[in-house]
Amino acid sequence: MQPQRLRQQAMMQPSLYHHPALLTPPQIEPILSGNLPPGFDSSSCRSVYVGNIHPQVTDSLLQELFSTAGALEGCKLIRKEKSSYGFVDYFDRSSAAFAIVTLNGRNIFGQPIKVNWAYASSQREDTSGHFNIFVGDLSPEVTDATLYACFSVYPSCSDARVMWDQKTGRSRGFGFVSFRNQQDAQSAINDLTGKWLGSRQIRCNWATKGASASDEKQTSDSRSVVELTNGSSEDGQETTNDDTPEKNPQYTTVYVGNLAPEVTSVDLHQHFHSLNAGTIEDVRVQRDKGFGFVRYSTHAEAALAIQMGNARILFGKPIKVCC
Repeated sequence: MQPQRLRQQAMMQPSLYHHPALLTPPQIEPILSGNLPPGFDSSSCRSVYVGNIHPQVTDSLLQELFSTAGALEGCKLIRKEKSSYGFVDYFDRSSAAFAIVTLNGRNIFGQPIKVNWAYASSQREDTSGHFNIFVGDLSPEVTDATLYACFSVYPSCSDARVMWDQKTGRSRGFGFVSFRNQQDAQSAINDLTGKWLGSRQIRCNWATKGASASDEKQTSDSRSVVELTNGSSEDGQETTNDDTPEKNPQYTTVYVGNLAPEVTSVDLHQHFHSLNAGTIEDVRVQRDKGFGFVRYSTHAEAALAIQMGNARILFGKPIKVCC
């Protein structure tokens, strides 16, 4: 009875695919969360990649879940200790697209799965010899596609990956961008540092040795079959923590969210000045979006401001202070 209880526990969630109106896959295209490699044509693809799978998920449960989107031609689960992944093949493309639309982000045993088009590893350019830069202070809504679009103004930009938290399925706030040409990489660092991407100002620098967007931890079986079209929990960079915003000594800006509409830059400056965390160099507020930024002179001061300022009340609302 134990497997049956586990299956019921995983499947007992509000679900779109049980609705009578959705028994036939609608003509809707998934919103891609990652940039596809050159030459990849999703119009003929019938396979999806499934990442961030909870270890308790079995082959039969994975098959049962994805068969709700259409008839399956094949289903393969690759087990890992912390987070498994797999590949699902459908008989028709519409079922694969429907699976991406309805199942991406669905919580299974409390862990959100990631579903996207799958493609042969040979279709993605090998960036191991390219020049890689680190991009920090990424806002939560920035995806691989957003990051790639931002840096693709430089002709030799070859890849862009946002690093994701394998437990929450959310962005870790940083990523890596690869370039074929070193000068383009340097220009990107010079030109885009401090520019707005999404709801935050990004910062760029050379990636540390061994850190690149293409350094994915790939086993022989996953390398020979398919890869995910965006940064996944299997990314080798999940173990690289020296460049995370909270540990990078160059990080001096804090994000302040949940601001009341009437909060001005002067109000925000006064509020953080009262914390006595350090010297404030700049304050900016996006009043229409309810967030702002406070830049300190040192990393230690910014870290102290986060510790002291988070959840404090400003104009009747508890503000959110983070990196």
